[in-house]
Amino acid sequence: MRRAVVLRVGAALAAAVTAAAAGAAVPMLQASAAPAAALAAAGNATGFASANGGTTGGAGGQTVRATTGTAIHQALCSRASSSTPITIQVEGTINHGNTSKVSGSSCNTAAGVIELKQISNVTIIGVGNGAVFDQLGIHIREASNIIIQNVTVRNVKKSGSPTSNGGDAIGMESDVRNVWVDHVTLEASGGESEGFDGLFDMKNNTQYVTLSYSILRNSGRGGLIGSSESDRSNGNVTFHHNLYSNIDSRTPLLRGGIAHMYNNHYRSLHESGINSRAGARAKVDNNYFEDSKDVLGTFYTDEAGYWQVSGNIFDNVTWGARDDEHNPAGPNPQSNTSVSVPYSYALDGASCVPDIVNRTAGANKGLQVSNGNCTPTNPPTDPTDPPTDPTDPPTDPPTDPPSGTNLSLGAGSDGSSKGSGTSYGNVRDGNMSTYWSPSGSTGDISIKWGSATTVGRVVIREASGATGAIGSWQLLNADNGAVLKSGTGAGTISFTPTSLKKVTFRITGSNGTPRVAEYETYAS
Repeated sequence: MRRAVVLRVGAALAAAVTAAAAGAAVPMLQASAAPAAALAAAGNATGFASANGGTTGGAGGQTVRATTGTAIHQALCSRASSSTPITIQVEGTINHGNTSKVSGSSCNTAAGVIELKQISNVTIIGVGNGAVFDQLGIHIREASNIIIQNVTVRNVKKSGSPTSNGGDAIGMESDVRNVWVDHVTLEASGGESEGFDGLFDMKNNTQYVTLSYSILRNSGRGGLIGSSESDRSNGNVTFHHNLYSNIDSRTPLLRGGIAHMYNNHYRSLHESGINSRAGARAKVDNNYFEDSKDVLGTFYTDEAGYWQVSGNIFDNVTWGARDDEHNPAGPNPQSNTSVSVPYSYALDGASCVPDIVNRTAGANKGLQVSNGNCTPTNPPTDPTDPPTDPTDPPTDPPTDPPSGTNLSLGAGSDGSSKGSGTSYGNVRDGNMSTYWSPSGSTGDISIKWGSATTVGRVVIREASGATGAIGSWQLLNADNGAVLKSGTGAGTISFTPTSLKKVTFRITGSNGTPRVAEYETYAS
């Protein structure tokens, strides 16, 4: 039975962003005490929405103000043509009572839904005291070059009353190209049994879409890319700096195509998360997964999907058993494909993500964005352990062999993609002249045994010439994804002795290319 989704109503809509809508600079949000990137005002489209000629919306066209859904439709229908650029600034509550169909040669609208159909070059942006689309969805169909920014869409139903947009908060279908959805809040108050469907859906040949700095919450379904296993004409979608919270599944569900997820915060996913299936490929970089189940894999089908993973943090994530229609990527997610993207992007450290997303994502946050330069100096620690003091040496440098038996000798090892000329086995051969190095600046290296083994201490030794390269890290119980310890720098790591089959040292930040010469494990 599907877990009930509890609605957690947020605070009242916050301050105006009229200056942002008009193109003026928005004051920088002050940084909190937690490590985080510098913030600035949102600029141009990012991710896949920046490809295929880019996404500029209504730039260069007329700017109009609308306080009803009918006025939004009227603005679209008053253009010289269906492609004449226009920016529509929206303030107030848009609902069924004030959203009627408007006719014209430059539009194709419908009552009870904001219809962006067979049009192009449009920006819809919330201003003033905020824009709320209440029980009324936004439908993008046979359209291109669309920007939706700084709005809230809530409680859109496909059954019950009133209904709108098939139950999707924002839905795209039928030959859609280049859509940027940014700084929006999409929310429901339950799942399918309560009448709601997806928060962010793409179907029937939808391509080059970015969802950024947004909140998706309190729903049974986060969204999908492809309506069925045969609908594989969608893809080239980027999700970054978003919060998915209190959602059952589909964050998103991806059928065919490519999706790139980076610097997102996934929290309280009850059944599954990123569901890559039917030949899809997901690039999953530097995300923070928290208090969730089966956050990545192929679920509810025997048609496999694939993923490339790097730099993610799995904090209190549980993983189900594998069967013919359930293939979770964990408890030690590894890449099973490679994915390239046609745009540049800057990654914040995964440990920074909850703080950055909390301060930037969603409507009425001032359109603030990260500059992508956050490298954590003190990542979150396990609640049972005191945080590492960044002013003191994080661990004791192992100048002499510690007492006890090194359990790594004779054990197995694996990890994330390794650098050229290195080997996983080099970290457990007792030879300081050989080493493992990740293919990038972060990565995982694991020691594993055929049966449960008690480990209470780990020693990480860096190779000659690489001392100090290892920055932030997490030590994980790879059997269940639990964080055993967090800190910075190589050396001795002591923790409560734990019985496990595999222990993973995850490098989440570095000062160069890490080189692990030896990964020693001891019972205590």
